[in-house]
Amino acid sequence: MARIGVQAMMLKASVAEIGAFETLRRVRDIGYRAIEVSQIPMVEENIAQLERAKDELGIDIAALSAGLAPQPGGNDSLEEDLDKIVADSHRLGAEMVRIGMLPFEAMGSLELLLDFCERTDAYAQRLADSGIRLYYHNHHVEFAKFDGRLMLDIIADRAPHVGLELDVHWLQRGGVNPVSVIEQYAGRVRMVHLKDYRIGKLPDSAFEALAKGDIAGFMTAFAGVVQFGEVGEGNLDFASIIPASIASGAEYLLVEQDDLYGRTVWEALQTSHDNLVSLGFSDLF
Repeated sequence: MARIGVQAMMLKASVAEIGAFETLRRVRDIGYRAIEVSQIPMVEENIAQLERAKDELGIDIAALSAGLAPQPGGNDSLEEDLDKIVADSHRLGAEMVRIGMLPFEAMGSLELLLDFCERTDAYAQRLADSGIRLYYHNHHVEFAKFDGRLMLDIIADRAPHVGLELDVHWLQRGGVNPVSVIEQYAGRVRMVHLKDYRIGKLPDSAFEALAKGDIAGFMTAFAGVVQFGEVGEGNLDFASIIPASIASGAEYLLVEQDDLYGRTVWEALQTSHDNLVSLGFSDLF
């Protein structure tokens, strides 16, 4: 059965403050029982506390995160840390590793995109030898085209051993129907990111700019009202997204919110949890 969990990028400040174990105790107390590890430094102290949370709190470690090459943000890299990533995955019982983003340079070059695909696919095959599957997480840039083809379709085609971790907010922001893309890649998607797509109100500063005749300032605010929302607080159809994800083979549905707009992570996670329960998905926690 699929399980709803948390993308631990949201938890990095709490981990730095009170440690991974106590952070995951709070996650469990809200009702979540699974996490995807990201942007948490994989040093021994954190790994040991994640292991303890798995053993004592029953937290399921769905996946670890890695970059293809070294990068800022706290994740290990496949190029430099492959043996460590395998060892950490086995220690924590994680059967998946995910790459969270394309290298920036590859976003604007077909040649570099194809190079990324080739190298990533090679690492996917090496990880598979150790019983670990490699996945790629999308944003909106993958819905730009090279030679008439969507970047996401190129990645899927040219890196056939790499699975897809689809993020429904970024699918929506990319101008596609999240359900349609999830169904398109049925059988290749074991993880889906749940975050809502919300249109915020124009701030007072926009109207202050307008009153001053600053049309450019007003239009900047006008274009910037798209927000990341707690699940159920925006306009995505999770009543359709979640069944489609499960039917397509997803095992983990991971709540994530890139910006909290002044709320605490615990308030945001509680809201997403309660809304998902209200939608009838309590059995997935």
